[in-house]
Amino acid sequence: MVDGIIALLIFILTLYLIFSKKLHRTIAGLFGAAAMLIFGKVFGFFNESDAINTIDYSTLGLLLGMMILVALLEPTGVFEFIAIKAAQVSKGKPGKLLVLLGLITTLFSMFLDNVTTVILIAPVTILICELLGFNPTPFLIAEALLSDTGGIATLIGDPPNVLIAAAAGLTFNDFLTHSLPIVIVAWIVALLLLKFLFRKELSTTPTNIEGLMELNPKEVLKDGKTATKVLIVLGMAIIFFFLEELLYISPAFIALAAATVALIWIRPDPRETLSRIEWSVLVFFAALFIMVGGLEKTGLLESMAHSVAGLAQLHPLLFGVLLLWLVAVLSAFLDNIPITVAFIPVIQSLMAAGVNVNAYWWALAFGAGLGGNGTIIGSTANIVVASLSERTRNPITVKLWNKRGLPVMLATLITTTILFIIAYPFLSR
Repeated sequence: MVDGIIALLIFILTLYLIFSKKLHRTIAGLFGAAAMLIFGKVFGFFNESDAINTIDYSTLGLLLGMMILVALLEPTGVFEFIAIKAAQVSKGKPGKLLVLLGLITTLFSMFLDNVTTVILIAPVTILICELLGFNPTPFLIAEALLSDTGGIATLIGDPPNVLIAAAAGLTFNDFLTHSLPIVIVAWIVALLLLKFLFRKELSTTPTNIEGLMELNPKEVLKDGKTATKVLIVLGMAIIFFFLEELLYISPAFIALAAATVALIWIRPDPRETLSRIEWSVLVFFAALFIMVGGLEKTGLLESMAHSVAGLAQLHPLLFGVLLLWLVAVLSAFLDNIPITVAFIPVIQSLMAAGVNVNAYWWALAFGAGLGGNGTIIGSTANIVVASLSERTRNPITVKLWNKRGLPVMLATLITTTILFIIAYPFLSR
């Protein structure tokens, strides 16, 4: 009992340090992992061997492989090239431009990191809006919200999905059959609501269409040859993701193999490529695995699971809906990665108790992905676009985000909840 309380206090203290921004989340994670290990050895419930075994190396391998591909693609200018092309196709019509930029951001976010996508597309969006005399706020908020929403659609679209897939044994195709259809509907609802909420801003008449059409997208495409090679490798990786069950290979193997092929084919400066990888994210993930592993070793998570197992058995559909909304509300204010890591062992314990938890994995994924849209700090992509907007005459404020992002979160959650209820028999298989 004492060891469980100590482990829980360490976990809570670490979360406080992360969410209060007293420490960077990676440093806080390392502190929590070290504290868990030290107290685990003192009280005899956790040791170095346990810590090593709790780390999910498949998850880290998948993230590392995709990060390497993004690191190779990032400096080529392909994101900026596509954004300018989309603006020219829109011919300066603000509503059409919002749809095209939102769609492009979403498609990239389904296969690449959301944060990297908005970091690369948002500055071009600001440039295009300034050229046309538009307020960039609707476009920036839409890119953040739609990237967060679209990322739920695939196994590799969002870090919580990677964690959930590894824990539940879900495949790339499982996300395409179970998550993608629901996300498409939620995405359309989000887009229509954004167009309505920003109807005043989107009624602006463009001032310099000629300047837009004169832009040469090729000037921002710094290395088209490398971009083509990376996109070919990424396309092949996606094909193998489809075939992972047939070929009995893991997503981590596919991602790392694709990264290896790309590195051999392109032969970049390894120091530059490695410097663009988010090593802090990988370390943070490993630290979280160790902390949750320590909690699990104390038996505390099993006790918590038993306390909620009764509710899950009495009314499984209601429990799934409550789980979806609980995770979403928490994700609106806290980082959805540690929330996902915290809920995974609880669902696994329910499964060990004989509860059918198949639908709960999807409730967790939907809640973690959609909840971040509710506040300006709900996801890193939100924070990025808000920071970039400070360069403009219309910075995104907390008040503005609450008026635009929160309604989108609620609308997509209500839509997803309805679809979750309808599809519950299928999601439970």
